[in-house]
Amino acid sequence: MNADALRGHMDALLLSVLEHEPLHGYAIIEALEERSGGALSVPTGTVYPALRRLERIGYLESEWATVGGRRRRTYRLTDAGRKALAGERSAWRAFTNAISSVLIPKPTN
Repeated sequence: MNADALRGHMDALLLSVLEHEPLHGYAIIEALEERSGGALSVPTGTVYPALRRLERIGYLESEWATVGGRRRRTYRLTDAGRKALAGERSAWRAFTNAISSVLIPKPTN
């Protein structure tokens, strides 16, 4: 998928992946790829800075955990992150409706 197509949507994607359970960075990347059917292969250089930024603004919290015998930073959604995700979903629906109205116009009789 074109990287430009993801621009502006990374926050929503990350928040959505973390909605139901805390995950470490690599598991987040795997979840994005799996949930997109392989269409999203996001580099670590994109994901980790975004996770740190989302944590700085209060949408995520992190803690160190041992996963598979390795220490990894695990991220989870905060209440503010859940509100932000709801807003992102609402904005996405409005955006896709507007774009669909242009790309797939209703037939005129």
